[in-house]
Amino acid sequence: MGQAAQLLDRSYHHVHLDEAGVAWIDGTTVKVLEIVLDRHTHGWSPEEVHFQHPDLSLAQIHGALVWYEGHQHEVDADIQRRLEETDAMRGKAPASPLRTRLRGRAVLVAKSSCSG
Repeated sequence: MGQAAQLLDRSYHHVHLDEAGVAWIDGTTVKVLEIVLDRHTHGWSPEEVHFQHPDLSLAQIHGALVWYEGHQHEVDADIQRRLEETDAMRGKAPASPLRTRLRGRAVLVAKSSCSG
């Protein structure tokens, strides 16, 4: 990542990029991606994110969301890539005995039969 990009990204309060280009909330071990996923997956407001992550300030949460808005295309592409990797790994993994028993009892429904 070039120096200009690093300087540009430093203009976002409470967010920094590591050497790999991953956005982190300053002073924490929390990735911006985690806050974005909490917001999108659960529909949480910044206040609810703060309730769930009391170690983060509202300013840090808002800073992460502002950074996301400015980098939404890249973050959304990263989320999609991660989902595809997870699906590929899931497809290669052998069925666990517990999953097999639960499916046999109709307690656990296969993913493909849930859609539609």
